[in-house]
Amino acid sequence: MQLKRLVAIAVIAVSFYACKEDYPEEKVLKQELAEKVEKEKILEFGFNLSDYIVKRDTIKNGDSFGEILERNKLDYPKIYQIAEKAKDTFDIRRLQIGKPYTLLCSKDSLELPTCFIYQQSLEDYVVINFKDSIHAYTSKKPIKYVEKTATGIIESSISETIEEMGLSQVLVNKLADDIYAWTIDFRRLQKGDRFKVIYTDKYIDDTLYAGVHDVKASYFEHNGDSLYAFQFETDSIKGIKDYFSETAKNLRRAFLKAPVQYSRISSRYNLKRRIAYYGYKVRPHKGTDFAAAVGTPIMATANGTVVESTRRGGNGKYVKIRHNATYSTQYLHMSRRAVKKGQFVKQGDIIGYVGMTGNTGGPHVCYRFWKNGRQVDPFREKLPEAEPISESLKARYLDFIKPIKERLDNIYFIEAEPKTKENTITEDPIS
Repeated sequence: MQLKRLVAIAVIAVSFYACKEDYPEEKVLKQELAEKVEKEKILEFGFNLSDYIVKRDTIKNGDSFGEILERNKLDYPKIYQIAEKAKDTFDIRRLQIGKPYTLLCSKDSLELPTCFIYQQSLEDYVVINFKDSIHAYTSKKPIKYVEKTATGIIESSISETIEEMGLSQVLVNKLADDIYAWTIDFRRLQKGDRFKVIYTDKYIDDTLYAGVHDVKASYFEHNGDSLYAFQFETDSIKGIKDYFSETAKNLRRAFLKAPVQYSRISSRYNLKRRIAYYGYKVRPHKGTDFAAAVGTPIMATANGTVVESTRRGGNGKYVKIRHNATYSTQYLHMSRRAVKKGQFVKQGDIIGYVGMTGNTGGPHVCYRFWKNGRQVDPFREKLPEAEPISESLKARYLDFIKPIKERLDNIYFIEAEPKTKENTITEDPIS
């Protein structure tokens, strides 16, 4: 009898402690519930948006920081207090029309704003938080770079090939303007020319595509030549990068090929040009016209000192740069100049913006090129190459490109199937 009693007590004790433990089904249920709660979090700008009523809009004409908050039921003394506290971090008078902003409001019947977030760009934003104490700060959205590879075979033009592949035309511009500008004429590509490229795409907040970030390496077969290009940093302090061949030859010239990006040549250097308006008399054109929209940035094509920044006659607003004892360049018909006489500029610096000042029938920049005091056609000149890679860096460069070249060589062209994004692109997240 005593034994039966002990067994019964033991059974009750085991049952009691078993009740303290979760059954497997309960554990799964709790885990699913926790995951559901986690999924319901909507994180952006460092806040869980699920905790707020979120109001999004863009800055309209006539909007000010004060008017936006006043429209959302905040009183003026509070707005003034917020503006005073925030002014050391962000000047609230600099809100730009069209820029997006977000208000995080209390989750109650009043829906009073507790935080103002202003997006200066896709990446950068300003937070003015006044939920408890008032504080302001600037921050960036998380950025992810995804390394990808692509191959293409030219049928008519590289632009059409890239478009068929579902890729950004920015990739064309990087290949044509940044890498092969002086080694391949992309207007004269031949059917059957082909290329491989290793590049990185940029994503903001993991999902928002922000375009092609950079090209790491490329290979182009054109006119029977195999042309490799590898990006290499030659100055880590200044962050200077260039593209070099597999033998460490710099692919760039001392001058950019064009003073504007994404443009076309509308009129070439021509000493025998005749114009109907002037009775078909010979009126030499000693420049190269690059058609572009008004306001397009104009870049210095090489390092140099600004010797003229003025407006005169048919030239309109223009800038002239002396690069050295041999070369000078001039940029005509600007809508606005961005540099002053005596200023030193570097290759790629913005010196003005495309316009229609002076004698011009449409928006463009007339690019003039002097050699030893005489205007010449830069496309017919053998221009100096950019700085070669130093001997001290050459061995490091050759070691650096060895695995990249091997990777390029092991990317195979797909010739039998139609070109699509699926069969011509591979990707690999790198951050």
